[in-house]
Amino acid sequence: QVQLVESGGGLVQAGDSLRLSCAASGRTFNNYAMGWFRQAPGKEREFVAAIRWLGGTIFYADSVKGRFTILRDNAKKTLNLQMNSLKPEDSAVYYCAADRRGTYTNSYSYQLPSNYDYWGQGTQVTVSS
Repeated sequence: QVQLVESGGGLVQAGDSLRLSCAASGRTFNNYAMGWFRQAPGKEREFVAAIRWLGGTIFYADSVKGRFTILRDNAKKTLNLQMNSLKPEDSAVYYCAADRRGTYTNSYSYQLPSNYDYWGQGTQVTVSS
């Protein structure tokens, strides 16, 4: 069992930066793929970024590519999401997630919420214009 707790959300202005953190506890998550997802009111949960366990390959949604950076520290059991140049459309509840499989042969599988086994409670990010 893995427990995930997000932090770092808040209210910022467009163009600002935020750093989200996800602290993992329980069984080791070194072998897991880790991802960030977000969900805005009235919308489905969408993929933001993921990092596979094997090789550290990283995937980003096109909407955040070049602005967001996902980082994992297996020794500290943390996953971070550095968000720069924030836009109002980035406003959402952000969730950290862990996938026991750790690695897939295709990038699309990392983008599916249904593939993730553990989820945090979420942290709110609001970007004002």
